[in-house]
Amino acid sequence: MTDLEAALRRAVRGEVGFDTTSRALTTMDASNYRRVPLGVVAPRDADDVAAVLEVCREREVPVVARGGGTSIAGQATGTGVVLDFTRHMNRLVALDPQARTAVVQPGLVLDRLQDAAAPHGLRFGPDPSTHGRCTLGGMIGNNSCGSHSVAWGTTADSVRELSVLTARGRRLRLGQEWAGAPEGLRDLVDGDLARLRTGFPDLPRRISGYALDALLPERGADVARSFCGSEGTLGVLTEAVVGLVESPRARALAVLGYADEAGAAEAAAGLLPLGPLTVEGMAVDLVPSTEGLPRGGAWLFVETGGDTEAEARARAEAVVRAADVVDALVVTDPGGQRALWRIREDASGTATRMPDGSEAWPGWEDCAVPPARLGGYLRDFRRLMSAHGLRGTPYGHFGDGCIHVRIDFDLLSDAGVARFRRFSEELADVVVAHGGSLSGEHGDGQARAELLPRMYGAETVALFERAKALWDPDDLLNPGMLVRPAPLDTNLRFAVLPREPVDVAFGYPSDGGDFSAAVRRCVGVAKCRTTSAPGAGVMCPSFRATGEEEHSTRGRARLLHEMLAGELVTDGWRSTEVRDALDLCLSCKGCRSDCPVGVDMATYKAEFLHHHYAGRRRPAAHYVMGWLPVWLRWAARVRAAPVVNALASVRPLTAVAKRLGGIAGQREVPRLAREPFSRWWRRRGGRPAAGGGPGGDLVVLWPDTFTEHLSPSVGRAAVRVLEAAGLRVALPPTLRGRAVVGDGTSRSALALLTARRGGRVCCGLTYVSTGQLDRARAVMRRTLDLMAPVLETSAPVVVLEPSCAAALRTDLPELLHDDPRAARLAARVLTFAEALERHAPHWTPPAVNLPAVGQTHCHQHAVLGDAADRRLRASAGLTGELSGGCCGLAGNFGFEDGHYEVSAACAEDQLLPAVREAPDGAVVLADGFSCRTQLEQLAGVRGRHLAEVLAEGLAEGVE
Repeated sequence: MTDLEAALRRAVRGEVGFDTTSRALTTMDASNYRRVPLGVVAPRDADDVAAVLEVCREREVPVVARGGGTSIAGQATGTGVVLDFTRHMNRLVALDPQARTAVVQPGLVLDRLQDAAAPHGLRFGPDPSTHGRCTLGGMIGNNSCGSHSVAWGTTADSVRELSVLTARGRRLRLGQEWAGAPEGLRDLVDGDLARLRTGFPDLPRRISGYALDALLPERGADVARSFCGSEGTLGVLTEAVVGLVESPRARALAVLGYADEAGAAEAAAGLLPLGPLTVEGMAVDLVPSTEGLPRGGAWLFVETGGDTEAEARARAEAVVRAADVVDALVVTDPGGQRALWRIREDASGTATRMPDGSEAWPGWEDCAVPPARLGGYLRDFRRLMSAHGLRGTPYGHFGDGCIHVRIDFDLLSDAGVARFRRFSEELADVVVAHGGSLSGEHGDGQARAELLPRMYGAETVALFERAKALWDPDDLLNPGMLVRPAPLDTNLRFAVLPREPVDVAFGYPSDGGDFSAAVRRCVGVAKCRTTSAPGAGVMCPSFRATGEEEHSTRGRARLLHEMLAGELVTDGWRSTEVRDALDLCLSCKGCRSDCPVGVDMATYKAEFLHHHYAGRRRPAAHYVMGWLPVWLRWAARVRAAPVVNALASVRPLTAVAKRLGGIAGQREVPRLAREPFSRWWRRRGGRPAAGGGPGGDLVVLWPDTFTEHLSPSVGRAAVRVLEAAGLRVALPPTLRGRAVVGDGTSRSALALLTARRGGRVCCGLTYVSTGQLDRARAVMRRTLDLMAPVLETSAPVVVLEPSCAAALRTDLPELLHDDPRAARLAARVLTFAEALERHAPHWTPPAVNLPAVGQTHCHQHAVLGDAADRRLRASAGLTGELSGGCCGLAGNFGFEDGHYEVSAACAEDQLLPAVREAPDGAVVLADGFSCRTQLEQLAGVRGRHLAEVLAEGLAEGVE
């Protein structure tokens, strides 16, 4: 243990982390930069902060304050001690609705403050797109703004008083009329009043540099306001008094379509006199789909408010009338507005990939110009990008003249980094020529501080240096930011990554087969750290259960980054730090769809486990549950289900078995079906029942392991419903060879039936989820051999278990990327609802007419989509919305020893509360076997597959 670590452990009550994992998690923020800290401290209170500062000052160790780590300019990274305020100093201390103020700690997430203020009709004005994970301390440090700044300004406009500790341990209470000013600050201002009155651009989004002009006497000598945007370089914030604003009772959203982004930009300033709440802009190249948007190549999102919906709509319609648009729409439905705003909020991640999938990066993420000059600035900006052979997709706060953009800089080669520097220098000159600010929201950090002399001139920058010396004479607080900055092309986080592709098992088709590129997808936007209810979303259940960065998608990506870098994590694929971080990943695949840049941690986990255990003994659970299809087939072959079930009821015996097998002691062993699904199918005759239409489409029903051995009732119900819809059902072949399947028009499905004995198709899911990828590939290749006759027909493959369908859709072609049959089979896979919708479009399901609760399967949400399921439920009269999130069992995860508490916490997040609050008589829908098992074991509730509910409706003859 180092002297610094030992001293900190003696001095503070909060956690002190000098281990590899703690340091690796804080090497980066959401910028292009990386610095390796000595350690991380999570202080419990201001006394802890003071103790850390004293210990570090004695040893001349820098200190960096960190909130949500979503800064885009690099100011939340450092080489000394990082203060993590999110763990303990994250409380809302007080809220006074009458005074419209709140007292907050620096680690409080913005959404928590908004939730507390909302019942009083109040809100905090600024609202960055990261509102679900950014902290008030970080917002004050960067002087953050958000989409509503045209109405409510920047964070500095909402700050009343700040409690601050200086590096030398002074406790200051900052406010107006020089309250809390360090010695010498007033003299500095009085000695340079002319420069402070004339040397700062007058525009709504001037965030660059120190706000020394807030100390002018005519501006109230507001030390708290001047402190905002100082990026942790002047003092450490421990508490803040902030102002709240009245939230409109009703809102409307006018979406205005323009021919191009320049037209939208030029129109934005003209709408400001109408008093909008927001004027946001984005172009078509940032939008995955224009469905639901008015015609145009670019759009302004203009929000209006009022006491009533009619008043808000009237104001929005007035905006439309005043705007010269190609097309427009006005949305007053809150759900419709949220859907449109999600497009904008995800842009910071979406923009990280160009339309062709190539990478793009921050660096010039948020410069701002006077709103009236935005159109001209954007044209000059586009010309400069073209001159450098660069591409980007601008969007942002058009009403404030602030533009966000990610640019496809090549930050991996020396030549590319040199071009990055040249472009940055030239763009700084363009911004200044338009009267703008290098930063309009995210601060200067390392990305732009070096260029501040181009904006302010050498004399004003020297004034900044003198101000820094008054606050922090030892230069201990976030050195290298704002004054005496590090060069903008050093400390780039990509420099440490391997230049040659890493040998991997998966194909990573969206990343050119490069695992490093896949890991680089995580840019630190941290949507995975959102703790508010995700609605229909899934990501990230383990973070929501633990609150630990290590167990977030971003945290795991950071550890994988450091594993590839080899500086902190030095043992590569054998790393125990990476293994432990991935251990609580549920492989829910939620990040694959919910992460704005499509990080796929489930795949990365499988890849890591494959290498980590190569040639080594695995955990017992990998053998027990990874090879589950083998054990269940063996039990079925020898008809051992009654014996196994009887033994499972003997508590002492099962306790020993679970301990030996790495199974959580709290878990009940699921009962095996006495008659597997395929045996029932053969007993039935293996042919369509009388209900199957003679000319109906042929569909191949996939007998997944769970349906086959654990829930055959689901398979029987699906057969009944599919045949009632006029479809002809067949099962896959069980022998390799040239079995004739038929052309999809024959009246019998017998051609798909072969011998009773032989191979069985399997998606390989259990092997993939435990990282046994060699075995998974072997199983998948055998499956492709068996499915060869099916692939020669036009028959779709209907998969009832969502996790198996997702494995066939994604894992199969990505793991067997060298076998064209894999992609062909993946393209044939349909869910139960999709099969009915596409192949029996005129069939009317039974009218069940009951409320429905439950949870959309996480893999269905992430990979398959549930639009067809929603329509089928509506047709059957099943009302209500299913919850999001993950059930927490997630296949093998919830059964493994050590996972039970997290598994149960995930279920308590959304699923179990939704079931408890369900109306009487509600149908509990759960298409996944894991979801049904979790409901049964944690809540004593029987969940049913949608096929079972519809089959029951048919049996009852419901009309």
